[in-house]
Amino acid sequence: MADSRDVPLVLGIETSCDETGVGIVRGTTLLADAVASSVDEHARFGGVVPEVASRAHLEAMVPTIDRALKEAGVSARDLDGIAVTAGPGLAGALLVGVSAAKAYAYALGKPLYGVNHLASHICVDQLEHGALPEPTMALLVSGGHSSLLLSSDITSDVRPMGATIDDAAGEAFDKIARVLNLGFPGGPVIDRYAKEGDAEAIAFPRGLTGPRDPAYDFSFSGLKTAVARWIEAKRAAGEDVPVRDVAASFQEAVVDVLTRKAVRACKDEGVDHLMIGGGVAANSRLRALAQERCETAGIRLRVPRPKLCTDNGAMVAALGAEMVARGRPASSWDLSADSSLPVTDPHVPGSHDHVHEVSKENLYS
Repeated sequence: MADSRDVPLVLGIETSCDETGVGIVRGTTLLADAVASSVDEHARFGGVVPEVASRAHLEAMVPTIDRALKEAGVSARDLDGIAVTAGPGLAGALLVGVSAAKAYAYALGKPLYGVNHLASHICVDQLEHGALPEPTMALLVSGGHSSLLLSSDITSDVRPMGATIDDAAGEAFDKIARVLNLGFPGGPVIDRYAKEGDAEAIAFPRGLTGPRDPAYDFSFSGLKTAVARWIEAKRAAGEDVPVRDVAASFQEAVVDVLTRKAVRACKDEGVDHLMIGGGVAANSRLRALAQERCETAGIRLRVPRPKLCTDNGAMVAALGAEMVARGRPASSWDLSADSSLPVTDPHVPGSHDHVHEVSKENLYS
């Protein structure tokens, strides 16, 4: 077994949306996963407010980093690198994380790695199930993304197979929860109500599943509209809305499409592993149906535990550690947040040795 000193120790910072996440990883071993969420501050608005999220990140950053270091039982000076989500995400929120990562990396004299949020969601599975098979098919489902990705090397080669053309799955969950007056965020509460409902009670549409539709793209806007109109019609007729049945039928329509297309992509590409990540991957029905369909198709399913599916610093640290282990170039000091960073860029390398001479003196104490 390799000496732990030969395995990269990396701190990861995640601020793409409303979670201030700081993780510390040694190789593929998770040492700390500290999260400060501002979801309660957004709940009264029914969704994430970018400026509120940015201010919350600013307030939570240093305490969360300190908490992660304490939890991991390591000193900041022991780190081999600092990784940070450079995109995609909310521009202002990303800037807070990138600025903090630069400050810590410079003060510590450590290499800085700006990494891709989506690639990080794939890489986090290594902390749960070991090294990723190459290639790996990944289904990422969250409030901002619904994507099918094929990765032969998580640090350098991630190819988009399909993506949502309108509302992401998580966004649709939030909107239907709002129509049903169930609050925000919508994913967990819909899942909870759906467990007591009949998934076959209402025949809601499955978007982009026709023979001439794109094989791997997703669309949930039509489903969202159909559910909203069904609810409105019930209320207009003075009838009670069967909330649990609506939740179950809506949820089934979403996970049916997601799993069907993911398994098809695996078959078409000859890939025998499917990884599911992103916040919606915590959905119990998605996990169950994916397991059922993967077993039937002879595909091995990998899904991290729910806490690692939502946005967190551990996933960023995991990808950062992989960058260090594979000798990928560090990012330059001019690293910038990119709200639309393509998934084909798992990380943002630099063109020169970014560790300035002053930083090598270790300004952090």
